[in-house]
Amino acid sequence: MSRHTPLYEVYASRCRLAEFAGWALPLQFSGLTQEHQAVRQGAGLFDISHMGQLWLRGSAALSALNRLVPTDVTHLEPGQALYTLLLNEAGGILDDVVVYVQADAVLLIVNGATVDTDRAWLATHLPPAVTVEQAEGQVLMALQGPKAVALLQGFCDLSLADLGRFSHQSVTLLGRPAWVARTGYTGEDGVEILTTPELGRDLWRTLLDAGVAPCGLGARDTLRLEAGLHLYGQDMTAATTPLEACLAWLVDWHKGDFLGRPALERQRQQGVAQKLVGLTLSDRHIARSGYPILEAGRVVGRVTSGTFAPSLGRPIALGYVPTSLA
Repeated sequence: MSRHTPLYEVYASRCRLAEFAGWALPLQFSGLTQEHQAVRQGAGLFDISHMGQLWLRGSAALSALNRLVPTDVTHLEPGQALYTLLLNEAGGILDDVVVYVQADAVLLIVNGATVDTDRAWLATHLPPAVTVEQAEGQVLMALQGPKAVALLQGFCDLSLADLGRFSHQSVTLLGRPAWVARTGYTGEDGVEILTTPELGRDLWRTLLDAGVAPCGLGARDTLRLEAGLHLYGQDMTAATTPLEACLAWLVDWHKGDFLGRPALERQRQQGVAQKLVGLTLSDRHIARSGYPILEAGRVVGRVTSGTFAPSLGRPIALGYVPTSLA
């Protein structure tokens, strides 16, 4: 049976639902294209409470995490965040995460489908002095689009204009405490908001009354694909490395040792056999995950994600091909 987020009751009768990572989530409200354009031109609101929230606690939490990710996180100050990866010893991608540094803890927002395995993996790879706690029952929503920050400002006590990209802070929304981060998964400006179920439901209704469009998984997928953003489990897995997935920019070769570094060093020296590429299609047929990629009539790769891109008016896709064709 599918799980329900705390926001389920405010939208369940107003949208088309779909199961994702064990959760019943909105697939679409007014329609995929309308929701997509609302985010590109104005503001859209997504329920992302299914995403995993893992808290690392202990004075050595950040330095310990630094040995498990390819990006240097030790320079982060409270109120700052960055995007990085969890890797296995072979350099394969276990998950992509956003790291938010607090004064007394580190918050990892991870994929909903991998939160349980991520928690167990972190617990076995972090020192005993660092604990891993999974938070549940909270509301996490994404308000995205060029007008998102200005719209939220009307209900916030602090100036959101001063909140830079990949920054976060505690605020008061509708007179109650909440947490806001200048992050997102759409290619647009916007914020992600973590709060209690009660405030989350009130804020959802308030923002919709202010003209924000409720959006579902369908638009979230078209928006992220247009922006070239990966979906874990499709565009990257434990069988692919950052160098193959065009995420080498997340590997800081100047930092110290980290899990998977020797394997990535070898791959860096020897080269990779395949790479993730972006594709555009000449007709209106959509290339779905698993479809073959052909070159001169010969199968050379496989599509990992595909959709019709409303902003471009044509189908697009991501997929792996031999490096010689990338």
